[in-house]
Amino acid sequence: MIEPVAKRILCIDDEPSMQLIVKTCLQTLGGWEVEIAESGAEGLVKAQELKPDAIILDVMMPGMDGVTCLQQLRLNAKTQAIPVVFLTSTWSIAERCQFLTLGAVGVITKPFNPLTLVSQIAKFLDWNLETSNVLN
Repeated sequence: MIEPVAKRILCIDDEPSMQLIVKTCLQTLGGWEVEIAESGAEGLVKAQELKPDAIILDVMMPGMDGVTCLQQLRLNAKTQAIPVVFLTSTWSIAERCQFLTLGAVGVITKPFNPLTLVSQIAKFLDWNLETSNVLN
């Protein structure tokens, strides 16, 4: 039997505590490889280099915010097809709709339940968790 290849996720977030939570959850519960970018600009470079299966993107960051980062990802032929899930502290339905209109595949509101983060992301991306390394 062929072992499934672990998904590679790029987390773009400026908060070290959020980076740690996301990385730990996705690696431990999802069996996914997680790379971190601490800014939108760094995220654009890493997305091009790593070609991740998906990007988890914080909305509020200094310098380049998540919306601008997503717009830049969509303008680059090498990154435009990478699915993006936003992490945001906003509860506004209008803003959530704006994120989806801009091309995000999903929006996760902070604070989130770390134990359900993998399943939320997998649902947005239409990934089958039974064939991944989840909880193995």
